[in-house]
Amino acid sequence: MSFAKLISLFEEAQIMTFIGYFFLFNLGIITLEILVDVFTSKKRRWKDTFANISIFVINQLLEKTIMGSIGVICLVPISWVSFFEPPLNMYTWILAFFVADFTYYWMHRLEHEHRILWASHSVHHSSEDYNLTISFRLSLVEGLFEWLFLVPMVLIGFSPFQAIVGLVLVAQFQTWIHTERIGKLGWLDGIFNTPSVHRVHHGSNNKYLDKNYGGFLIIWDRLFGTYQKEEEPVVYGLTNNINTNNPIKINFIEYKHIWSDVKHCKTLKDKLRIVFGGLVWKPGYFKE
Repeated sequence: MSFAKLISLFEEAQIMTFIGYFFLFNLGIITLEILVDVFTSKKRRWKDTFANISIFVINQLLEKTIMGSIGVICLVPISWVSFFEPPLNMYTWILAFFVADFTYYWMHRLEHEHRILWASHSVHHSSEDYNLTISFRLSLVEGLFEWLFLVPMVLIGFSPFQAIVGLVLVAQFQTWIHTERIGKLGWLDGIFNTPSVHRVHHGSNNKYLDKNYGGFLIIWDRLFGTYQKEEEPVVYGLTNNINTNNPIKINFIEYKHIWSDVKHCKTLKDKLRIVFGGLVWKPGYFKE
């Protein structure tokens, strides 16, 4: 094994260690918030919280099996035909993070704008609460397709490892912003994704729908016209709430809605519009 390969493996091990510590830190602040809410008797839908934790546990089990390997398995062959091969160093890691953040913005936006993608992402928005355990409330099937959004990163030269880690770090950063305990942060709210900025994103208020898609930087939203300040009190959840704490139903109820709508379509064109069209087709999330 070459010296360069040994250095690369050492750097990858360091990155994974950092992600591990980041993950444990996030678990720690989530646990702390739960304990504070218990001892201060803060109003919280505890069945909702337990549903979030259950979804998290199931997701962790899936990520430790084939689901967590799909992205790597699919992206590695694509890396063989990449246009460049930049070195793995501090500068390319920093660049990879910000490119992943830009990628996240468009992935997130498309998940809101197309119903078949919204079917999985709506899981994260379906809680009527807003606390740190909402960061646990993620679709069980997103890992099957989200790697596709990393294809451009890999084609321009970032390794599959860099691309996936970059996206993971963007996602991990967002844990702390799922809280009402931190108010507005002034000028930071105009540059970064903060609790105030992300509360807007989770709002079902008309003026808050489909706003603030950014992961780390909120500059992308300001650049592409999707930024919205927190102005009126946020109403969390969907415009038509699902009213269930069953983790499986939470994850698959929108697919059931899509299938129900497809069965009522008479033409193939309408069926395709129902499945792949914009959210104007999603029940309870109309924008007329």
